[in-house]
Amino acid sequence: MLDIFIDRVIRWRWWIILFSTVILLFIASGARFLGFDNSYRVFFKPDNPQLMAFDALQNTYTKSDNVLFAIAPKDGNVFTADTLAAIQELTAAAWKIPYSTRVDSVTNYQHTEVKGDNLTVSDLVAEPQPLTPDQLAKVRDIALHEPLLVDQSIAPRGDVTGINVTIDLPKKSPDEESVVTQYARQLIQDVESRHPNIKIYLNGMVPFSNAFGEASMHDMQTLVPLMYGVIMLVALFTLRSFSGALATMLVIMLSIVAAMGVTGWLGIKLTPPSASAPTVIMTLAVADCIHILSSMFHYMREGMNKQQALAASLKLNMMAVSLTSLTTIIGFLTLNFSAVPPFRDLGNITAIGITFAWLFSIILLPALIMILPVRVKAQKDITYGWTNQLGAFVVRCRKPLLWGMALSTLVLIAFIPRNEMNDQFSKYFDPSMEIRQSTDFITQRLAGTDMIEYSLPASGSGGINEPAYLQQVEIFANWYRAQPGVTHVSAITDVVKRLNKNMHGDDPAYYRVPESRDLAAQYLLLYEMSLPFGLDLNDQISVDKSATRMRVVMRDLSSREFIALESRAQAWLHEHTPTIASIGTGPTLMFAHIGQLNISSMISGNLVALVLVSGLLLIALRSWRIGLISLIPNLIPIGMAFGVWGIFVGNVGLSLAVVTSLTFGIVVDDTIHFLSKYLHARRELKQDAETAVRYAFNTVGSAMWSTSLILVAGFLILALSDFKLNSDMGMLSALTIAIALATDYFLLAPLLMKYDRSKS
Repeated sequence: MLDIFIDRVIRWRWWIILFSTVILLFIASGARFLGFDNSYRVFFKPDNPQLMAFDALQNTYTKSDNVLFAIAPKDGNVFTADTLAAIQELTAAAWKIPYSTRVDSVTNYQHTEVKGDNLTVSDLVAEPQPLTPDQLAKVRDIALHEPLLVDQSIAPRGDVTGINVTIDLPKKSPDEESVVTQYARQLIQDVESRHPNIKIYLNGMVPFSNAFGEASMHDMQTLVPLMYGVIMLVALFTLRSFSGALATMLVIMLSIVAAMGVTGWLGIKLTPPSASAPTVIMTLAVADCIHILSSMFHYMREGMNKQQALAASLKLNMMAVSLTSLTTIIGFLTLNFSAVPPFRDLGNITAIGITFAWLFSIILLPALIMILPVRVKAQKDITYGWTNQLGAFVVRCRKPLLWGMALSTLVLIAFIPRNEMNDQFSKYFDPSMEIRQSTDFITQRLAGTDMIEYSLPASGSGGINEPAYLQQVEIFANWYRAQPGVTHVSAITDVVKRLNKNMHGDDPAYYRVPESRDLAAQYLLLYEMSLPFGLDLNDQISVDKSATRMRVVMRDLSSREFIALESRAQAWLHEHTPTIASIGTGPTLMFAHIGQLNISSMISGNLVALVLVSGLLLIALRSWRIGLISLIPNLIPIGMAFGVWGIFVGNVGLSLAVVTSLTFGIVVDDTIHFLSKYLHARRELKQDAETAVRYAFNTVGSAMWSTSLILVAGFLILALSDFKLNSDMGMLSALTIAIALATDYFLLAPLLMKYDRSKS
């Protein structure tokens, strides 16, 4: 049957090329339906409990999506006439940002004071330019002593301030974040050009979401062409044939085009993780071509013509390339166990691409090779070069290699516990990116960008005016203010206490919660009636006044510390103020939880991959002994890689949970190719174990090196990504594949010689 298939492929080559072209054009037309979603929300399933709590909070109050301008005067003083003018100018212009609903800054802060019997509410800075030094000093004093402003809108030293713009995206267009971000950047350019004394940094959830898309586009524009160049160079160096390298590149490109077309037809939107699929497909698609062409050129050097050599190569490699493709597909499909939808998409898109790569390598590649000019000189005495020497070394030193690899494995695996789930949502981007630079600046100089929000329930409509409720909110807010890493807590009690103080002649003794419900209700009503449009209390109080919002801002906490802090808060709430107990939420907390959830969910995926791949190997190799031996070099590379990661890095992020499934199907490939040649020598050529090992090194050792080199290069190129999730995944995957090659060379071969003592 196989001989008939190979004969048809070679004979009908022109029809295959024509038919493949027609089919591919139809499949590729699905690319017109491709879309990109760069919102941070794509990382969560609709039924994610943290996302549901976040949506409930945003539906109760104003949205949390925002644009944040951090303004740093070069003279280190916010409270000068020129800087305040720039702040006021940017505050006014920010109202015109698309989808903006609210703008808060130090200049439009609604300052309250009592004049006679009247409560006046007005902007803290109405007209900055005419202010006298005494007036500027008074504004500075008010701002730096107002709990609602310090460490939120103004740094304690008065050298940095922030303007927060609330954004309500309609979610009708995928480029809404980009439109808002570009508008904000233009505002920064305009204001900085008129006020050269200030530097403005752009941050907030909307620019953060937009950065996902910008990082992905940058990767596709830079990493994909770089990968094409690397593959072309390695293919030329390995195959020493321009036609072979050209055919390989065509297979790779067509595999990517087909995968993207199917993705469009299926309606899958690209996201920052799944946008790396073309790079991954490109990296993996080359392996089958290299193995088929390497064997073909080997046979041609032995004296066969092109057609005979191609047929012999396909017959020799068909089982191996089919099995390796299947195991790789299984590995990527197990990413569907991930709790993060974009990683599921990455797995599915890559699996589609690998499927097409396998089909093209056994059908289209032979057809292309038959019509392209290929010249390989026959050699009477074939020398295998370094692979022969390597095989001889492994046979000669098999015992030291076996024990040395075993010891190295145990030592590295012992360092796995040093790894901790320690992600930081605010550091998902490379320091070269604008969003990361602004995040680091705000974290160091202002309040920080990480936040937990609570919707604290009261006892029914109007219940927020109850003194007992306000006291509980105040106690909870004060508990949070005492926690390490917390820089600012915003609660409705800050407003109520200030109003109570104002209404008692600004006597500091009355900076406390009113003693009666009626007083609290009157103060809030009077205050709300005095507020200008757009600066009401809807961002802090529910419509029926049955709950209030509390914001807690942290500086530079890891996901582990973030979750631990919120867990302590939950325990404290239920013990001391159970009537206002509420679930904390917010994007940072959501990402902290999804990282841990992804690890637990991928355990099932790893087990499924292990069972399926192990079963396939046992069946395909037709030997339970060889099948069990093959599992050792397939399982330990990922453990050794995580051990190395524990030594040099130690932090395991969101994306690293999928590396085990992702790489397990890949590291099996070299093992399968080595074993297929080894078993061919044992079963067909009747050689003993030592000679069969040398035969395997001579026939496939070079191809294993070349394909592993391409795989390592491909994932290292992915490690250059500006997006940390892709970068970490690429780095650990490259490390795993490099260790897997060494394991196949120096552990698998000694294991075969020690335990495969059956007759040839």
